Amino acid sequence: MPIRPEHRFFYPIDWPQLSATIRFGRAGGACEGCGRPHGQTVYCLSDGRWWDAAAGTWRDGKGRTLPALPTIEDLGAIRSTYVVLATAHRDHDTANNAAANLAAFCQRCHINHDRPEHRRRRWRTLFRRRAMGDLFRGPHAL
Repeated sequence: MPIRPEHRFFYPIDWPQLSATIRFGRAGGACEGCGRPHGQTVYCLSDGRWWDAAAGTWRDGKGRTLPALPTIEDLGAIRSTYVVLATAHRDHDTANNAAANLAAFCQRCHINHDRPEHRRRRWRTLFRRRAMGDLFRGPHAL
């Protein structure tokens, strides 16, 4: 996944090689969260269940085989997704590039992993905007 130019200086110069080592060397080209294979189109349901064509079985959002098949109603909402692996920092610190801190995640697992951090940043941004408005334009109207 490309890095935005304004964030480029947070990553080491050899990030593409380090990322490839994690995604394809250690993880073997599969998501470490759910097991989805890189570069493949998989069929999935909205709750994270997906069809593993290589094993011929349905898997849950953690990569475990489902004990029961999805219902006909569930299959009505099936969609296909092209899986692309990305390397994520487990602690959200881009300066910590230890192998134990890096994980190969598909799009779904990566966004689920980053959700608390995104919420924290969103709150901070909104708080700062509101504070700046109070400082320069008077009390902020709710």
